[in-house]
Amino acid sequence: MSKYRRSITPREPGAAALPLVAIVGRPNVGKSTLFNRLTKSRRSIVGDEPGITRDRIYGEYEWLGRHFRVVDTGGIVPDDPDLIPTEIYNQAKVALEEADAMVLVVDARTELASPDYDLVRLLMRGGKPVFLAVNKVEGEAMSYAAENFRQLGIRDVFPVSSEHGLGFGDLLDAISEAVPAPPEAVLTEEEAKAAQEAEDAQAEEAEISEGSPVPPEVGDGDLRPLHRTHGEFEQHETSVAIIGRPNVGKSTLLNALTGTSRAIVSPIAGTTRDAVDEVVEFEGVQLRFVDTAGIRRKSKTHLMAEKMSVVMARRHLEAADIALLMVDATDGVTGADATIGGYAHESGRSVIILVNKWDAVTTARTDGKPPADREVYEQQLRRHLKYLDYAPVIFLSALEGTGLGRVMHEVKSVAEERRKRVSTGQMNKFLERIDFQRAPVPMAKRLRIFYMTQAAVAPPTFILFTDRDIKLHFSFERFLENQIREAFGFKGTPIWFKVRARNAEKKD
Repeated sequence: MSKYRRSITPREPGAAALPLVAIVGRPNVGKSTLFNRLTKSRRSIVGDEPGITRDRIYGEYEWLGRHFRVVDTGGIVPDDPDLIPTEIYNQAKVALEEADAMVLVVDARTELASPDYDLVRLLMRGGKPVFLAVNKVEGEAMSYAAENFRQLGIRDVFPVSSEHGLGFGDLLDAISEAVPAPPEAVLTEEEAKAAQEAEDAQAEEAEISEGSPVPPEVGDGDLRPLHRTHGEFEQHETSVAIIGRPNVGKSTLLNALTGTSRAIVSPIAGTTRDAVDEVVEFEGVQLRFVDTAGIRRKSKTHLMAEKMSVVMARRHLEAADIALLMVDATDGVTGADATIGGYAHESGRSVIILVNKWDAVTTARTDGKPPADREVYEQQLRRHLKYLDYAPVIFLSALEGTGLGRVMHEVKSVAEERRKRVSTGQMNKFLERIDFQRAPVPMAKRLRIFYMTQAAVAPPTFILFTDRDIKLHFSFERFLENQIREAFGFKGTPIWFKVRARNAEKKD
């Protein structure tokens, strides 16, 4: 297995050096609302149910020209014996150890209780700056009520309203004063030269993008800096969403790939709610793995937090480059697996299928049955997931750590295939070699292709210039897709086609 090292969670280059502010407090006091307000996002799920946030959620915010990282933690209930609250507490402790400053959030509408004092004592032990944000303060009367919370012994008290954005200025000013600014990085001559070259390359690409969307006919090597994702600049990292049904091992896989305890793992289905992400550097490539909540049918979700977590999982899937579709080897492929895989396929994500818990049906099998056969299992899987015939299949055990090396290599390989571009000249030579008479298409649905060009990458999208203004027949599309894959690869990624007909141009 190739060596790879874990990176810290920032999204922007250099963010690892930014000061970190941890938001802590008891359940349902408004921590996630405060986090979303600071980061100007909706990354943390917000609701009236206590205990929605469980894992650590990182983001960034800017105040008066300075940039900070911020981490949202789950509601802390010290010494709670239950599994999930204990794991939430452990996640929060990691955030407290990393943080340069802490914001304790309390609800102005509730009375002080012993857990509040316990939490303050825990925070004070670290010797780091602690700020008290008395949340849900709207109106002058509530401002006076906020003064009662000085009994906790924290000097810096700030009445705020996370929902309405009130009182944030004084709080953020105090954090800026208490946390020293990081020293300005001095670039070496080589780093400055590399930065200038990158800036020049982006300017050159922007200039090219103003012209024709199809690049001039050059070799594959020349096209490498011009890879585009629907018109955007090439991404410096690949986003990989781990998707699947509840309790198939998504969080275990994230922790195994990143070498951390980043996500809470438990036998309770639906433990993960917010999407949890972590960056790994592998063979010079940055991969951001995103652990999403288990996707289930609407009829199976009852709590508001569960419904929101499914919605957020779909959003993170659609924002990713690659989807790791996890299947439980002990359950086989279910209808829910096929539905989730369909979401990834239809949205144009590249897909890798992971059959997890493979040891449970082979070497560690305890039900007396013979070990499962890998080839037979894959045949059954392919039969249920016919539309994902382009997706590689990996058998692994996230808990035992087997198969992880192949996952990393396949992710890197599929990411390259996803952004690969074929020149127009190569496509035209390819068309000349294809015998379209072999395509199983009714005569009424046949059409002639004059030439074809790749208009976009991620996913690879081809424009067909034809003699007729008709929709591509399904059989013809599959035939053409198979021929393209045989000639150029595009492993793990769907291929899209668009038709432009000559007679349609005359009508215009």
